[in-house]
Amino acid sequence: MTDFKRLLSVLSGGKVDYILVGGMAATVHGASRLTQDLDVVYSRERANVERLIAAMAPYQPYLRGAPPGLPFLWDAETVLRGLNFTLTTTLGDLDLLGEITGGGGYDDLLGQSSVIEVFGIACRCLDLPVLIQVKRAAGRPRDFEALAELEALLEEQRRLDEI
Repeated sequence: MTDFKRLLSVLSGGKVDYILVGGMAATVHGASRLTQDLDVVYSRERANVERLIAAMAPYQPYLRGAPPGLPFLWDAETVLRGLNFTLTTTLGDLDLLGEITGGGGYDDLLGQSSVIEVFGIACRCLDLPVLIQVKRAAGRPRDFEALAELEALLEEQRRLDEI
């Protein structure tokens, strides 16, 4: 089971630049669907990647689904040479995304995110219209299933903004 509060605390406490995307972002916006992992788009600037490595190192990041014993070095060079990492940690599953389909990378998404509080932790979260856009672009069945609820939440948000 993923400890979302601890993962967010570790990332924010480590001064990692990231944006919540995926299921947790949907939940923050009011969706009722459960998610099993934490999805974040992280800044690929070297200093940020180094902070990310330092923050997560105590929690034994390892490639999710990889056979035990497969060599995996958790360091800045590995992350900078890769892009997207689906990890398992002692705190649960974490998807580190250098970029996402339909949205791009951290710099592309920064202006389309807002600082919100989750579990009392200030963090950036993808704005609802862009979350809908990237879920539609991803084209996975589970994303299509979530779209109706997210679109209803956006419609309600817009209706409330008009009042």
